[in-house]
Amino acid sequence: MKVLKGVRVLSLSLNLPGPAALMRCKAMGATCVKLEPPNGDPMGLYNPNAYEQLHLGVRVAKADLKTELGQRALYRELVKTDVLLTSFRPSALKKLGLNWKDLHKQYPKLSMVAIVGAPGARAEEPGHDLTYMAENDLIPGLDLPASLYADMGGSLMATEAVLQAVLTQHSKNQGIYLEVALSEAASYIGLPRTWGLTKPGAAVGGGHAGYRVYPCKDGRVAVAALEPHFAASLCALAGVKVESMKTLFSPQTHEAIGAWIARRTRKQLDVLALRHDIPLHTLQK
Repeated sequence: MKVLKGVRVLSLSLNLPGPAALMRCKAMGATCVKLEPPNGDPMGLYNPNAYEQLHLGVRVAKADLKTELGQRALYRELVKTDVLLTSFRPSALKKLGLNWKDLHKQYPKLSMVAIVGAPGARAEEPGHDLTYMAENDLIPGLDLPASLYADMGGSLMATEAVLQAVLTQHSKNQGIYLEVALSEAASYIGLPRTWGLTKPGAAVGGGHAGYRVYPCKDGRVAVAALEPHFAASLCALAGVKVESMKTLFSPQTHEAIGAWIARRTRKQLDVLALRHDIPLHTLQK
């Protein structure tokens, strides 16, 4: 369902969170326009494929907002815009003449969704996905995360903010200002760890023998046999007698399941998983 059909979103956001939010808005039916600086979006330089997918169906134009010509181009778009999406620090927005108080006075029905690194007084601090993940205890060890979770989580929160803005416009006939902080997106994503669910030794932190990544004969296998019936099927195949929930947390069960998996190939494990209704996914080394 195209819930944003008839809504016009103008984005000034670069890199990932803003464009990803715009992509979601486009998927929900919004008419999406983006103004980029003369040198374009850095994403277009370091990953053209990602840039292309993020901007499918988006009308992209160039405008140097630091010039009078660029400002005129911006205000021509704002007249037709329902929601403005930005990702600048507050000080940069002020320099560009985009502080909310002035915008709201000039365009009372316009809403603004401002993506920032951190909320409130911290909005001027430098930061990125990695630092926000780190401050929420989501970077164990020296390896980088497999994805940009704070950025992508922030993009979803920004999309929610666009929806909230549109609902408010329809009910109150005026625009609102909403701030989305990537640090808060990382905090939300990190709640399972804050609650202790993914801490080492917890049920989904490696403590449960049915919820782990094991090496197999020609690769790895991610096993997610957490529910009792899944765990029972896995243990039956591995020759483990389940007497209580404690059995799944014992070192002996980990060793038995690990040894059983290590003797089998990915293809064999895929067949067994399908046959015995066990949630797992095999991976290359």
